[in-house]
Amino acid sequence: MEQKIHQGRNVKRFREMLGIKQEALAFDLGEDWNQKKISILEQKEVVEEALLQKISEVLKIPVEAFQNFDEEQAVNVIANTFGDHGIGYQKNDHPVFHPIEQIIKLHEEKIALYERMLKEKGEMMTRLETLIRSI
Repeated sequence: MEQKIHQGRNVKRFREMLGIKQEALAFDLGEDWNQKKISILEQKEVVEEALLQKISEVLKIPVEAFQNFDEEQAVNVIANTFGDHGIGYQKNDHPVFHPIEQIIKLHEEKIALYERMLKEKGEMMTRLETLIRSI
């Protein structure tokens, strides 16, 4: 039996791995987006190709990752490869650091910027409301 890839769940997985909140993703996707729409999107089994492309650009993750990642299949590969006798101590004199750490750091900086921008927007709205009331 062929298992379907759940693209919305994959969007959620990668977004969470990058430490990005639904609100931040919505902000990056544009004015038509909000947290609730992201939540609904992440429940969809199939996501429109153009939207996946936009999310891919925002998260800097290939579209194919959303289309092809199957957690159950990945777990099976890991379980079968690294079972009780599958791996022992291995010395690694030349470690390779995955660029995901750099991506996560960039996204954390981006989130901090968005949070500052939202705070400033809130403060500006408060000042404008005060100004309007005084007129």
